[in-house]
Amino acid sequence: MMLAWKTAACLTAGNTVVLKPAQVTPLTALKFAELAARAGLPKGVINILPGSGALVGQRLSDHPVVRKLGFTGSTEIGKHIMKSCAVSNVKKVSLELGGKSPLIIFSDCDMDKAVRMGMCSVFFNKGENCIAAGRLFVEETIHDQFVKKVVEEVKKMKIGDPLDRSTDHGPQNHKAHLDKLLEYCQMGVKEGATLICGGKQVQRPGFFFEPTVFADVQDHMYIAKEESFGPIMIISKFRSGEVDDVLRRANDTEYGLASGVFTRDISKAMYVSERLNAGTVFVNTYNKTDVAAPFGGFKQSGFGKDLGQEALNEYLKTKAKPALTSSWTGVPNKVAESDQTPVYSTVRPTEDVSYGEITIRPKKKKSKNPGSDPCAVYSTVKTNDVMGR
Repeated sequence: MMLAWKTAACLTAGNTVVLKPAQVTPLTALKFAELAARAGLPKGVINILPGSGALVGQRLSDHPVVRKLGFTGSTEIGKHIMKSCAVSNVKKVSLELGGKSPLIIFSDCDMDKAVRMGMCSVFFNKGENCIAAGRLFVEETIHDQFVKKVVEEVKKMKIGDPLDRSTDHGPQNHKAHLDKLLEYCQMGVKEGATLICGGKQVQRPGFFFEPTVFADVQDHMYIAKEESFGPIMIISKFRSGEVDDVLRRANDTEYGLASGVFTRDISKAMYVSERLNAGTVFVNTYNKTDVAAPFGGFKQSGFGKDLGQEALNEYLKTKAKPALTSSWTGVPNKVAESDQTPVYSTVRPTEDVSYGEITIRPKKKKSKNPGSDPCAVYSTVKTNDVMGR
C-alpha cells in the first residue's frame, strides 16, 4: 500500500523511482517491479533496491544525484535521514513517521460501532499499522461496558494463517518485533496498568502474539506514551463533561499522525476534530483513508503528504519566470521539435509579422527623439501563448 501511494505520485509527476523496501518486507516490492515490467514500463523507470537500511538506505540518502527522498518508518530513522539529506546535497524530504494516535469515545456514541471500529483501529494488520489507535480514551460512564464488550470480541478472534480468509489475526512480521511486544507488555504490568487479556506469545509455530487489552492506563506510563506497533489496546478513562481536559491529554504527545472521535453529537465531533493536533481525524470511523484526501502527520510524526493533489507537489518543483512585458521587443522564432516553448528574438518589425495564429502589428507613435525607432509599441491581434501585448 505504501509502495503504491508513493510510487503513483512520483511517476505521475514525471519522475523515475528508486525504491528501497524495508529489509523484512521485500517481496511485494519485487513482485510490483515484475508486474510493472510485464505491463510495458520502460527499463529504468521503476527500480527496486532490497537491502539493509544502514547500507542501501544510507547510500540513497547520501547520493548526490538523488534530489527527493520520501520515507515511511520510525521517527528515529527519519531524523537520521533528514540529517543525511541535509549534509549531502540538501535533498527535498517528506517523512511519514511514528504515531501514538488517540481515539476518544464519548458516552453518546453508537456503542456497537465504537467497539467494532475501536478493535479495527488497534488490531488491523496485527497492529502493524502506522495510524493504529495507540491509546483509547473512553468516557467513564461507559468505560466498563466498553471494556467488557471488547474482551468478548477479542475471545472470538481466530488466530491463524494470514492467507486464510477466515483468519482474524496473523503472526507478527519477525521475531525481534515479537520480543519487543513482550517487553512492552511487561513494562505496562510493572508500571501498574491492568492487563485484561493477552500479553503473551501464542503457543504455536510462528511469531504469533495474543491480541492484548490494557485498562487503567495513566498518562505518565510508558505504554501511554510510546508506540507498540502491535495488537495492544491501551484504554484510559476520562470524566464526563471534561472535553477540554481529554483533548489536552490526547494532544500531550510528540506524535500527530492520526486520531479519532466517536459521538452522535455533530457539534461535539466538530469541536474535538478541530482541536485534535493530528494530520488525520476520523469521525465515527477509523482506518478509512481516501486516495483524494492528503495523508501525513504533524510534529514528530513527520511532514509532507501522501495521496491527494498535495502528494504530487512533493515530487514537483515550482519555478517562477517573471517577465517585463511592457519592454518586450521580440517575436518567437521557430519552435524546436524537442521544446514547445517559443524562443524570442530581438527583431523590431516595421510591418505585421505572423507566427502561426499569432500576429504582431507595430503601432507607430510620435518619438521624442528624432531618428529613433518608430516601432516601439506592439499589439497582439490574436494570441494563444505569447506573454505580452
